[in-house]
Amino acid sequence: MPFYHKLGRIPHKRHTQFRKPDGSLYYEQLFGTIGFDGMSTNSYHEQRPTQVKEIRNQYSVAPKIARVNNIQSYRFKGFQVKPEADYLDSRKTVLVNSDCAIELAAPQESTKDYFYKNTDADELLFIHKGSGTLRTHLGNLDFKYGDYLLIPRGVIYKIDFDTKDNRLFIVESRRPIYTPKKYRNWFGQLLEHSPFCERDIRRPETLETNNETGEFLIKVKKQDDIIEMIYASHPFDVVGYDGYNYPYAFSIHDFEPITGRIHQPPPVHQTFETDAFVVCSFVPRLYDYHPQSIPAPYNHSNIDSDEVLYYVDGDFMSRNDIEAGHISLHPAGIPHGPHPGATERSIGKTETEELAVMVDTFKPLQLTEEAMKIADESYFKSWLE
Repeated sequence: MPFYHKLGRIPHKRHTQFRKPDGSLYYEQLFGTIGFDGMSTNSYHEQRPTQVKEIRNQYSVAPKIARVNNIQSYRFKGFQVKPEADYLDSRKTVLVNSDCAIELAAPQESTKDYFYKNTDADELLFIHKGSGTLRTHLGNLDFKYGDYLLIPRGVIYKIDFDTKDNRLFIVESRRPIYTPKKYRNWFGQLLEHSPFCERDIRRPETLETNNETGEFLIKVKKQDDIIEMIYASHPFDVVGYDGYNYPYAFSIHDFEPITGRIHQPPPVHQTFETDAFVVCSFVPRLYDYHPQSIPAPYNHSNIDSDEVLYYVDGDFMSRNDIEAGHISLHPAGIPHGPHPGATERSIGKTETEELAVMVDTFKPLQLTEEAMKIADESYFKSWLE
């Protein structure tokens, strides 16, 4: 997280006595990453956060791989993923490597009977359809269409939806997800040339502080297993915290596009980064304004990365026959570019209304059985004239 945040009640000094009104101690917890070297938060709990009463079922949710070594370009029709009532059951992994998993989900119900924690990966949820509230042990965030929700690994959460019609594009990252370092100064502040600033980042502003004991089911994801653990106290019992490691929201509609006289490369759209992949936001923007400019992207070779583009809304100028919810995969090792006719159509156009999320991975992606259920096997031939 790029800047310090404080919520609720905390003591003047870390690791010192912090007492309840009855004189007993609150329980301090350091919630940190990368050992003691990464971002962290100090939280203060009504109950000991270490009380596990029972470990119940453990079952695998590892994706089943259909294509291990792929060089074929694909289109996947994301809205063909059928809605399911349960939030976790609805999440379908379509593309995966050792660093990340790309998922589609169409959950119909809020998480009512359990809490969820991913111990291995940061989760980046993009809200394509739906609205509601992300409830976490570090505070709550309202969300709506176009929001990114960044949930650091280890955060315990529930997600409440307002309606049954929800569509999510999810990236699970085994590497910490950060704001791009090219947008930050030495102190972590976002610079003037950044396409967004701290004002655009929504932090939790309300805490749910429960002081209940009993049996509370937490479904924990670890190494592609779900492990059902029964906690002896309510996991949302934090009275206050401060630090840098907490969930936050950022709307794609608050991304300010960088444009130029000639076509700008994809890095100008970068929104998040890890050392294993980047996430970019394509938003409505003015086209290039050189008198001889070609707004359509030029052909380029994917030598070092797989490119995944999730189409959200608008007119996708460089592609033919693309609809909202589609995903294109252009793997490393082959060139790709605008479809036939797209370059010519783009000349003279002054703006685009497209909205899309791009993930470029530095390791090849494997295709899952869930991906092949919604795959267009003939997409790679769509450049033939």
